[in-house]
Amino acid sequence: MPGRVYQCLSKIGESIIANKDFLTELDREIGDSDHGINMARGFHAVLEKVDPEAADIGASLKKAGMTLLSTVGGASGPLYGTAYMEAGKVLAGKTELTAEDMKAALEAAIAGIQKRGKAVKGEKTMLDAIIPASETYAAKIAEGADIVSALTAACQSAREGVEYTKTIIATKGRASYLGERSIGHQDPGATSATLTLEAIRDFLRG
Repeated sequence: MPGRVYQCLSKIGESIIANKDFLTELDREIGDSDHGINMARGFHAVLEKVDPEAADIGASLKKAGMTLLSTVGGASGPLYGTAYMEAGKVLAGKTELTAEDMKAALEAAIAGIQKRGKAVKGEKTMLDAIIPASETYAAKIAEGADIVSALTAACQSAREGVEYTKTIIATKGRASYLGERSIGHQDPGATSATLTLEAIRDFLRG
């Protein structure tokens, strides 16, 4: 039976692959029409490259990040690849995930995305989902919530972030070329990031 890290990555991959057409359709409106296709290809590769028996969470995330970096096209490869690799760094050697570990991993992933993408919240990117989710998660565990309860609240904040992206002008990437015409469309990256968080929550909920 595969290890828990691989099982979690499988859960994420299943969600991304199942939503491939939806993500691609979102990207057709404001991007290169390939976000879902690229992300699905990336996760097919991740599930081939990551050791199913590995117990080291950090090492598996690093491998997943390197694989996404090399197989996912466009901006998503570098951004997602960096997110997974930076999360992997803070979880290096860990075989169990605590609520604090999850907080550190989220914050490291965000920092990596911001550095790589030179982006901030409010520019119609994946950060508009991940940053509110991370802030909610941190607040919930500070109140004493367990990891699943905190992630559930975080996923709701991510969903609200996706809705928020419909109301703002894109200022990063291909979508920025559309200017005000990008208003009314939800960001594909924010959507795939939310699907990722929801898959992690569902896996941990078990």
